[in-house]
Amino acid sequence: MKFFGDDTFSLHSASEDDEFLIKQLLLTHDPDGRRLDSELLLRAMEDVMRYTTISEVPEFGSHLDVSEQEDIRNIEIAGSKEKLAQIICRILNEFFCEGPGKGNLHARTMVLFDLLGKYGWDAKVVLTLAAFVTCYGEFWLILQLYPCHPLAASVAMLRQFPVNLSSLKPQFKALSLLVKTIVDVIKCIIKFEGLPFRFVKLDDEAMITKKSCFYTAAYWVARSILACSSQIKDLKANNPEQVHVPSLLSTNKLKNLYCTYVIKLDMHQHFPEVKMYQKLSESFQEAHDDNQEVLGMLLALKDDLPLKDCSTQAKVGVSELKEKVVVLLISKPELLPLECLLLLVQQTDDHPHNRPYQIVWIPISASDAWNHSELEMFKFLSNYLSWYSIRKPWAMSSVIVKYIKQEWYCKDDNPIMVVLDSQGKVSHSNAIDMVLLWGGARTYPFSYLKEEELWVAENWTLQLLLDEIDPLLSRWVEEGRNICLYGSDSLEWVREFNAKLKPIRSSGVQLEVLYVGDRNINEKVRHILAIINEEMHSSLLSITKINFFWLRLECMRRSKLRQGRATDSDHILAEVTALLDSDGQGWAVVGTGTTVGTIKLQGSDGIECLSRFPVWGENVAKLGLLGALKSALEPTPVAGPCYHCEKVPYADGSMEGTVLCSNCSRPMKKYIIYE
Repeated sequence: MKFFGDDTFSLHSASEDDEFLIKQLLLTHDPDGRRLDSELLLRAMEDVMRYTTISEVPEFGSHLDVSEQEDIRNIEIAGSKEKLAQIICRILNEFFCEGPGKGNLHARTMVLFDLLGKYGWDAKVVLTLAAFVTCYGEFWLILQLYPCHPLAASVAMLRQFPVNLSSLKPQFKALSLLVKTIVDVIKCIIKFEGLPFRFVKLDDEAMITKKSCFYTAAYWVARSILACSSQIKDLKANNPEQVHVPSLLSTNKLKNLYCTYVIKLDMHQHFPEVKMYQKLSESFQEAHDDNQEVLGMLLALKDDLPLKDCSTQAKVGVSELKEKVVVLLISKPELLPLECLLLLVQQTDDHPHNRPYQIVWIPISASDAWNHSELEMFKFLSNYLSWYSIRKPWAMSSVIVKYIKQEWYCKDDNPIMVVLDSQGKVSHSNAIDMVLLWGGARTYPFSYLKEEELWVAENWTLQLLLDEIDPLLSRWVEEGRNICLYGSDSLEWVREFNAKLKPIRSSGVQLEVLYVGDRNINEKVRHILAIINEEMHSSLLSITKINFFWLRLECMRRSKLRQGRATDSDHILAEVTALLDSDGQGWAVVGTGTTVGTIKLQGSDGIECLSRFPVWGENVAKLGLLGALKSALEPTPVAGPCYHCEKVPYADGSMEGTVLCSNCSRPMKKYIIYE
């Protein structure tokens, strides 16, 4: 057996020695799929190391927030019956138990790698550091407390810890420097493990060199930690005269290794990312038997359980999405404005555990690093939604984030819903508007064809305008009531409009009146709402429901424009655009339930028309309110017979009421066509 003593192996030793060491390491490496959140555990250790200093008085409380502390308490080793505390205890035993060959650092290091053979490389080094930090932290806890805490003083006395540490400051300073270098190298190892090599095969000579550097780094990290543990052991054994400055050999090797490692990591990280980007692009074009390969590349680069079921907080893998349509909700960490979020939740809250599709929320930060407010907002929202979400969106591979931003995510940062069918192919680049309009149940499977079918079945009716905004409105629509929607941010116009409606309603004409404000909900609109409630006592919507109304209109316009429609050839798009571009001017839309066709009253002309109610009101009994209003607005019918016809798809209530011809304003006869 060949051993490497303290002075017989260096980073620049002969290549045959390097190869021999790597072969030894690989013989110990036999992973069985155990998984550990190495990054989270490393953050906990960094938090401990902040307090292990004799130059500063430590501040009270952890630097980790409450949620991070809770996550650390719940760290598990997935795929293993062994608990975190158990493996740390076993490593500590290797630190401090003497035996044959224990005086040789290389031999002790290889025993440690044998002990951790079932773990991945990042877990090996992080667990080794965790054992050291646990021991080192306990040692410093007693030393910092014993001047003022009787229990700590008694323990320090019984263990005969040194009272005067000033003479050991150089040793502790060197020890801290070595540990900091160890942490830096471990971060590189974790980053290397997260690169997408399992999806991109790299067989070049440079990659072989890179992996050799990677194995060597893991070896020197573990070896250096063992050297550090020996220092603490000598202090605990009351042998301060044996405590020396940590070997400059180990420190310099790690420093040189770190510099070399960072350079190579940056060089080689870019290449697999380019290959990964190409592979992703190709995968979305290729045919697959299911969606697992695509989702595995997109979501599971660093973690086999990358998702969280927000309703149960359970960790789940992409296998849970097999044979399902997957809707990727991509947004900022703040997700959506409150009203839009509420509407989206309402429209997708249809038996989430039994539906044939699943929504996966992928929050994307505007910058490379997540800030505190983004983290807090994500953690809050992901605890209350009924969807899946990326469990650690801040840890997503940069190549995935780049792909999403460049290929899918809109530059204006508006949320989108990219739909993948059950084979992982993109069936809709942004289905959020159709989901907000019709809900998840009606829009499934969220394809372009389904969106086209839904629009073919729609007409410009009050049902389209008011659907899903409020249960009371839905009931009014189903009952075929006359409904008047009006909007403006001018209190004067609103008061005058309501004054003209008063004699109409007093005459016995059934008419429900709703104020829907303006596209921009400002203080003037809020003031008008308060006045209407106080002075007129008319039915009104809350601010949230008013936002729902305008959001529906915006969704209609975006959906129509996405289909390539134009206002001069699409009646619904023209009507929606007119309402959205009203710029606060007074307007009103009068309609009856699901009946096709509405009457629009605009500004002062609309008020003037209402003021002539004593004249045109005589036609209400014969033509209905809509027919009478239309006759008032278009008093001169077309001469001679009218051959114009309108084809209306059947729907509940569509056979009731009177439909007026859009050409001559005369009542139309009904005929039933069977296809």
